[in-house]
Amino acid sequence: MQRMRPLVLAMLSTVLLAGCGTQAAESALPEFTLDADRVSVVGLSSGAAMAQQVHFAWSDKFIGAGLIAGPPLGCAEGDLGIALGRCMKAQPDAPDAVKLAERARTLADAGRIAPLSGLDGDRVYVLHGRADATVDAAVARASYSIYTAVQREAATPPVKGMTLVWDDDRDFGHAWPTREAGQECAVTQAPYIAACGFDAAGEMLRSLYGEAPREATEAGGAVHRFDQNKFRPDGEDAFLADEGFLYAPPQCSDGESCGLVIAFHGCEQNADALGDRFVRDIGLNRWADAHDLVVVYPQTRASFMPLNPKGCWDWWGYSGADYDTRNGVQLRWLANLVDALGIPLSP
Repeated sequence: MQRMRPLVLAMLSTVLLAGCGTQAAESALPEFTLDADRVSVVGLSSGAAMAQQVHFAWSDKFIGAGLIAGPPLGCAEGDLGIALGRCMKAQPDAPDAVKLAERARTLADAGRIAPLSGLDGDRVYVLHGRADATVDAAVARASYSIYTAVQREAATPPVKGMTLVWDDDRDFGHAWPTREAGQECAVTQAPYIAACGFDAAGEMLRSLYGEAPREATEAGGAVHRFDQNKFRPDGEDAFLADEGFLYAPPQCSDGESCGLVIAFHGCEQNADALGDRFVRDIGLNRWADAHDLVVVYPQTRASFMPLNPKGCWDWWGYSGADYDTRNGVQLRWLANLVDALGIPLSP
């Protein structure tokens, strides 16, 4: 999620989806036996912002969130200027987590997100690299501190028992760190996947689900491509790509009970920009095998109208004023998708 700048011609080109390990877009989602008590959300950058929006919107349905270098819920106040200043660079000041927690309480009281009591017992892992010059550490810290503020001040009755991890002692840039896939660790550029000798996916899922019951070796399942337009709420455009991805471990395809992870890419990491590299390279799939988890990778699309040239998830309001609530079109789209997988999110 970089500072907006004039587009270069390269951003107008699209990358054909690499077919390696994937299938053609399917008419229907595969069928699974999913455990509604093992659903989580993760993301990088704008994807981390989206993941936190989803977590608060349905904290009564999700067990937690894994967030890498993203701004906190409500930070942008629907204003792109605030988004680019306070919510990325901590300028002129850092996000106020207490104020944002109070806003979350207001949204919850109005029924626009889940009751804050839905956070009881949830697990949250927030990661930020020391070499990240794109999103200031104070911004990512606020994504952690909004949870601590909710516990201390915002909820009545108080939220209890959250397990919160703040991890900022690693030398990587603005990227999803992996053991060996991606660019040089401290470099911040596309594909924003960095070979750092650190398996963020494994650490994240351990924080959310505990120790894996089996070893994570190579991903042995299948990547499916599915029609995202089928889940448009009442036909409304959610500003997403035509196709998304879903990874299914072998045991999940064979009918065993599995959990679900929704994984949101960052800006310039959607399929038009990277093909399926985010899906293949961040390390979630082999850990999904180890933890018995289906992983869904929704995909955005870049646009000029509304202004979203880098294919970011909506965390500042390009899709409408309700973007970070259950009424937002991207969140309603997601609810339709998860409902179709057999886990109702609707109240």
